[in-house]
Amino acid sequence: MEYLVTQAEMKLYDQKTISHFRIPAVVLMERAALVTVEAIRQEKGYGPFRVLVVSGCGNNGGDGFAIGRLMMLQGCHTDYVLLGNREKCSEQTALQLEILAQYGHTPYDTIPADEYDIVIDAIFGIGLTRNVEGSYKEAILRINRMQAFVCAVDIPSGVHTDSGQIMGCAVQADLTVAYGFHKLGEWLYPGAGCCGKIVCGQMGIDEHVFACAGELPRWYAYRDLSDVRLPERRRDGNKGTFGKVLVIAGSDGICGAAVLAARSVFRMGAGMVRVVTSLHNRNVIQQAIPEAMDTFYDTDTWKSKKPEKSFAEAFKKALEWADCILIGPGIGTGKEAVWLLEQCLYASSLPTVIDADGLNLLSEQKVRFCPERIQSAVGAYPGREFILTPHLGEFARLYGCTVREASENITVYPRQLAGKLQCTIVCKDARTVVARHDREQTYINLSGNEGMATAGSGDVLAGMITGLLAQGVKSGAKAGEAAVSGVYLHGLAGDMAAARLGKRSLTASDLIEQVTELLRTADAP
Repeated sequence: MEYLVTQAEMKLYDQKTISHFRIPAVVLMERAALVTVEAIRQEKGYGPFRVLVVSGCGNNGGDGFAIGRLMMLQGCHTDYVLLGNREKCSEQTALQLEILAQYGHTPYDTIPADEYDIVIDAIFGIGLTRNVEGSYKEAILRINRMQAFVCAVDIPSGVHTDSGQIMGCAVQADLTVAYGFHKLGEWLYPGAGCCGKIVCGQMGIDEHVFACAGELPRWYAYRDLSDVRLPERRRDGNKGTFGKVLVIAGSDGICGAAVLAARSVFRMGAGMVRVVTSLHNRNVIQQAIPEAMDTFYDTDTWKSKKPEKSFAEAFKKALEWADCILIGPGIGTGKEAVWLLEQCLYASSLPTVIDADGLNLLSEQKVRFCPERIQSAVGAYPGREFILTPHLGEFARLYGCTVREASENITVYPRQLAGKLQCTIVCKDARTVVARHDREQTYINLSGNEGMATAGSGDVLAGMITGLLAQGVKSGAKAGEAAVSGVYLHGLAGDMAAARLGKRSLTASDLIEQVTELLRTADAP
């Protein structure tokens, strides 16, 4: 696991490292320059190169000047540019300018017309809070037109550190070297598209600083399988030991979502699955998922807003049988779907994953989702947990905003909605966010790729999360843990499938098949 930090957090950790651990700022700057030069060498070799450093007046500019000096001492021809008033330079940047002067170098105030092999972007760093304008904008646009390898210092200039938004314009880097910790905005789109390859250089600010700062970063990510804690696979277990899942999915003539979701639940290791779907889907379900039990409803005999008595009784028994529920994929928003969701919410106390059409019913308020009402309906059951898995459009409808607003505020809104509904929110986007009402830290997913933007991928994710949830119920694991692990493993399965098949031709079924190899690797000693 690793942390991703905001602007305010990084500034706090920088200050505490200097004041508490007594490491001088100039030492941190020098070490930052050293790790940056090493990262550039790893990408470009040992030249010699023609190097241009473009710096602002803040400490990011001082980092840039130190990087340029080190490259100059290694045999590169290096030119320097200072944008802004030298009298307004930070103390550390002013010191770096004095050092350069001792070597006989004076920075230009505009970018020369010469050609360069490498450009060091050290204009703004993490401190940018407003749109780029004037000479700064001209410099960024000029850098982007240059035929050179561009290395951004800490974060590309013009990318907002916390949101990843482009502040008017931004440097298009080939390499970004983050200092101490990854910055949140480096991984959020559209800013992530400006970063090129991202590496994190350790220059003296590490996790030791959290204790004296008095707080952990608010964001974290998984980076490899060792971060995932899979449910224990007891050697003396049986099919009931590993969870019984009720999958309510599909509707008249729509059965693909039910197949994908149920197969994913099984593939993640759940012991038993019962599929509840329309009678029209009987043949497909029984052939595609022979391992599953099934309960079918006949929409032709559905009376008003209630099913026939025999199905209602069978569904009640199914709720009593199950350990957890997945409802929503492909169920539609008709009277059958409304009744099914109401029963799951108000006639059960089971942990529940709500996806797809289940979310649409909530946002249309055909079924009201109110934690207090649900807890009252099930006898004030305090430990019941819900996981909602909306894509960005579904999230916007649930939250009550536009899709654009949801995208621009993906670091804020999911956390707010999770708190309001007292549940776990899995907000699916290019960077999926998992916000938990029971934990201060929020997860951002860095696995996965654009090949996964294909029909059924969300059904697979819902099934994977539910499969993990089913196995964790009896051990007391929190629903949020299943959500985070499921999201990460889903993305990792997509990365493995893309490496094998390519991104263009990926299907949701490929993800399910890849889970087998993924879990085999995870379980290997």
